Amino acid sequence: MENLNVQNASLVILAFLKADCWDSDYRRELISLGSHLNLTKDINSNGPWIESSEDEGLECDGHLQSNIRDSLQDLEPLVELQWPRDHVEAAAVRRIAEDLREVAAQLEHHIVARAIRNLSSNIQASHSEQWKLHLAREVERVMRQGVGLEHLPQERVAVALTLTLVKGVCVSAPRLLRGLFNAALQYLR
Repeated sequence: MENLNVQNASLVILAFLKADCWDSDYRRELISLGSHLNLTKDINSNGPWIESSEDEGLECDGHLQSNIRDSLQDLEPLVELQWPRDHVEAAAVRRIAEDLREVAAQLEHHIVARAIRNLSSNIQASHSEQWKLHLAREVERVMRQGVGLEHLPQERVAVALTLTLVKGVCVSAPRLLRGLFNAALQYLR
C-alpha cells in the first residue's frame, strides 16, 4: 500500500472494513468515519433522523406519530465510498481492497480469532497512542508463526491480516473504530 496516497489508502481500508458489515453499531461507526474523512456520501439524501421537540405529541396535523418516528430513528443513510474520479485509479483501489479481502478470507480462523482477542485486550488496556505498536506487534507475531499463505506476496498477507484484525476488534467494539483505523493507516504507510 506504499504506492497509494493517504486518501486512497484510507479508501482501501474503509472498503475492506465495510465489506460484509452486518452489525448496526459497527455500520454506524463506519458511516460516521467515512463521512468524517469525506470518503463517503449519502446517496439518497436520507441523513440521520432529527427529532424536533416542536412536534412532540402532534399526530393529526401532518406530523408523524411518535411510534413511527421512533421506528424511523433506526434508518441510516445509504452511503457509498467516494472513489477517485479517475476510473483507472478507482478501479485499482477497488481491486486492491477486493484482493485484500480474498487474502483475509484465506487466513485460518483460529489464528485470526486468537490475534483479535490479543489485540483487543492490549488496546483496551492502553492509550490510543500505543495502538499502532500493539497492532504492529500482533501482525508480526502472527506472520512469524506463519499463516500458511507463503505462495502469496507476504506484504499483501500482512496488510490483509492487519485489516482483518482491525475489523475483528471493531465489529465487537465499534467505539474503537476511529482510533484503530488511524493506527492501521499509520502502520500501513
